[in-house]
Amino acid sequence: MTEDEIAALFTRGSGDYLFARWARPIVPVVFGVSDATLAVVKGAIEAVVTLAGHRMAETDPEQGANLMIFFLRDWSELLEVPDLGRLVEGLELVSARLRKEGATQYRQFRFEQDGAIRACIAFVRVDAATADLPAETVALGLAAQVILLWSDHAFRDRSPLGRIDGGEILRPEIAGVIRAAYDPAMPEVAREASHALRLAARIAAAS
Repeated sequence: MTEDEIAALFTRGSGDYLFARWARPIVPVVFGVSDATLAVVKGAIEAVVTLAGHRMAETDPEQGANLMIFFLRDWSELLEVPDLGRLVEGLELVSARLRKEGATQYRQFRFEQDGAIRACIAFVRVDAATADLPAETVALGLAAQVILLWSDHAFRDRSPLGRIDGGEILRPEIAGVIRAAYDPAMPEVAREASHALRLAARIAAAS
């Protein structure tokens, strides 16, 4: 990928460049799925975390779990989850907006003092189209989107996944960005677009 293409992945609608990765090990917990699907979701997260060269753990000493994933059928169900309003600011407004937009996913991140990702709450609405997709596809796409703080429109027009031999995989160029982003020499947080040039250089060196 070119520097400009990489920069676009982390340039928000406001025009600001903002990159962040996880600083602490990722501890996922998943709600609203069967045990079989739970294993698929956690397997996809582990695969992307391994790709990044990052870590997972059994528990976060301060938060217990720091990646909370909810699967639901309708956004109104958000209001039925006990104490969720403590985790998601303005829950009623969020629920109404997502329902109005017909959204299928929503992610809200929490950050360390330096701006690195501290936690993420992710919601997936299983509509008719999503229900027709293999669980592996949904899980891998979700895992790719929570491993970094991407732009708010990074995957609006094109999924992070690509098709090969009838199945879905992480697009090689996106996998390359994730690997480069977690290079130990790279910062956990970046607010200058010159960061994209450093990512591009690492991707080129790796290839």
